[in-house]
Amino acid sequence: MSIKLNGELVELVELNDVNTIQQLLAYYKLEDRLVIVEHNRDIILKDKYKETTIKNGDEIELVHFVGGG
Repeated sequence: MSIKLNGELVELVELNDVNTIQQLLAYYKLEDRLVIVEHNRDIILKDKYKETTIKNGDEIELVHFVGGG
């Protein structure tokens, strides 16, 4: 399965356990961070991450905040 993640084509073939937004965030170690998730141009609320499935060809944008000064 391939998706477009932050504008780049990503193959999820080797990531068999990545089928939901929650699993995708866990794979990228973002599950404990403040993240805005856009799935096929819709903003997904945090309480919907577990039930929002990822399908071949989906477009996902992950925006997370980095502190600094």
